[in-house]
Amino acid sequence: MPDTVVITRPAAQAAALAQRVAAAGHEAVVFPLLAIDPLPDQSALRAALADVSPYALVAFVSPNAIDAACAIRSEWPREVTLAVVGEGSRAALARHGITDANATIVSPANTLLETLDLDRLRGGRALIVRGETGRELLGDALRGAGMQVQQLAAYRRSIPPLDDGRRRQLLRLLDADSIWIITSSEALRGLIGMATQAGGRDCVVKLQQMRLLVPHERIEETARELGFSSVALTGSGDEALLAALQFRG
Repeated sequence: MPDTVVITRPAAQAAALAQRVAAAGHEAVVFPLLAIDPLPDQSALRAALADVSPYALVAFVSPNAIDAACAIRSEWPREVTLAVVGEGSRAALARHGITDANATIVSPANTLLETLDLDRLRGGRALIVRGETGRELLGDALRGAGMQVQQLAAYRRSIPPLDDGRRRQLLRLLDADSIWIITSSEALRGLIGMATQAGGRDCVVKLQQMRLLVPHERIEETARELGFSSVALTGSGDEALLAALQFRG
């Protein structure tokens, strides 16, 4: 019997991975844990992206940040380094026609700071394109490396409401001994809240027994803190997630 694999990415980003999971012989179920919406006022984003020449570095914290920025600006000068934090973000750039052939892109082998040429960037300006809320680690690290940092919100994240249909779907998934692909600590905390709302403590305990695949160490740490015991760290990108599923099979 095939595994039930739950893809929890925002709806717009889930379809491609769901197709590949199904092609690998699993039952793929899309259950978004985050909703992504544009900011009502995008004037600050448009103003910053109108001329990126003052920046030595533009960093995107997620594929959502790339989609928002590339809806405004389609070409990026080679002298401005574009930094991404994972293979999913590099793939998002490619979907917008931005590759190593026409732009300067840096993506980490381990961590982004280890990959960047900080000696060359020191004293320069960095623009971080991110969600309306999020962790400050990248900005703090770049400031610590001697850069002037501007952080700019490009989109808004929220936990989707648990309506009757999603509640029934969640309860079915928890009865199916599912494997959950979790790509956000915020989303995982939201899932705990949904389980509490759907069935109280008993539902949370059942959720904590599910098997998780996570691409980053910080999500693994969050999962452990929230009481999950079966957590596999896969590494960044869809290929790593799919390889982990195949290894299980």
